[in-house]
Amino acid sequence: RGQVREKAGRDPRPTAGMIDSQSVKADAVVGADSRGFDGGKLVNGRKRHVVVDTLGLLLGVMVTGADAGDRAAARVLLEQVAAAHHRLALVWADGGYTGSLVEHCLATFALVVAIVKRSDNVKGFVVLPKRWIVERLFAHLMRSRRLARDFERRVTSAEVMIYWSMTALMIRRLARPHRERG
Repeated sequence: RGQVREKAGRDPRPTAGMIDSQSVKADAVVGADSRGFDGGKLVNGRKRHVVVDTLGLLLGVMVTGADAGDRAAARVLLEQVAAAHHRLALVWADGGYTGSLVEHCLATFALVVAIVKRSDNVKGFVVLPKRWIVERLFAHLMRSRRLARDFERRVTSAEVMIYWSMTALMIRRLARPHRERG
């Protein structure tokens, strides 16, 4: 990740990121103990909670049953990410992460969670500022055939498959010839 960030002209250690979750259908091999039903998306399967930096590079991932709440999973995931990335100071999130999570992260990890709210005037699907970066990661994951649906029996295997997909993306970025910015 540090090499990709340096190649893009950034500091190798990120200071800002985004958090979001994605519900995916689970295959029949996924046990009932690690799957759930996401009533909002009408998905029976698992939920991928991810934190990415401003370039869309994965900082942390946690896979839970789809019925897990975003705020509860974010507490655990942001604790892991803050411990691994000491310079991380700001995380953008959508309205699903409001509430005590914001105060908890500030008090416990000195991490500012900024909620990017959707305007009341907007109708339909709109990608909010800064949030398109994490949506681009989800699009990349869905292009990986193995991740279009959750086929892994264990949650840890599902997390490793996401890291594997991100590693392939970073290798492609490093192998790409450098373009001069004009």
